[in-house]
Amino acid sequence: MSQEVNGLVQGPGTGGSRVDEFRVPEPAGEDQPEATTAPAGDLRSGTPQGMTSEDVEARSRLGRFITMTALPGDREALLANARENEAPDDVLAALERLPDGTRYQTVSEVWAALGHKNETTRW
Repeated sequence: MSQEVNGLVQGPGTGGSRVDEFRVPEPAGEDQPEATTAPAGDLRSGTPQGMTSEDVEARSRLGRFITMTALPGDREALLANARENEAPDDVLAALERLPDGTRYQTVSEVWAALGHKNETTRW
């Protein structure tokens, strides 16, 4: 029995290894990149046109402290909701800069009102 598993224990360096074919990784195709190479450019997937990955993360962070129950809502409703969700001081300070009397339907509208860019659409 020890001779039967010898190839598995010692690895492929020993002659006569009987490794099952399904255990050997299949090589990449002729027109496919190797699995170890990284694509050029931004490595984060899902970054929309017109925004950087940092913008997406910052907008998502803002959205974590503004729940759907606050939308649509004005500055005071957004601030109250962010305080309930224990938003950090920088998020509260940003929401306090929003103009008074404007109702926001989405986090993207709040983000744009704070002077940031949202994604652009290509039609």
